[in-house]
Amino acid sequence: MRSDQLDRMQNLAEDLAEVVIQEADPKQWPGAGKLLADLTKDERGDRYWCKKNAAATMTLLVKVMNICGTLNRAGAPAPNEEEEGMDKDIARAEQEAVALLEKAQQGGHVH
Repeated sequence: MRSDQLDRMQNLAEDLAEVVIQEADPKQWPGAGKLLADLTKDERGDRYWCKKNAAATMTLLVKVMNICGTLNRAGAPAPNEEEEGMDKDIARAEQEAVALLEKAQQGGHVH
């Protein structure tokens, strides 16, 4: 990856982080502040969609950050260099992201 592409990926990660912060905020979800029993069917569906969208954006952020981190550690290797190592790093980051998302969806603290 060229250095200008790496810079653009890092900028993308910063932009995605802002989106994740906004989308993952339960105060922004439909029905915020209501008891679950008081939510309408539409509010429950919209709320669920917001959670899934936030989870998808977070997964994308983790993948972009992993690529940037791998390339930074490796000194921006030439294309196809250490491809297998990057694939393993990406797979590990995806597993971590899934675990965090599952824990967050179950109402647990992710930190």
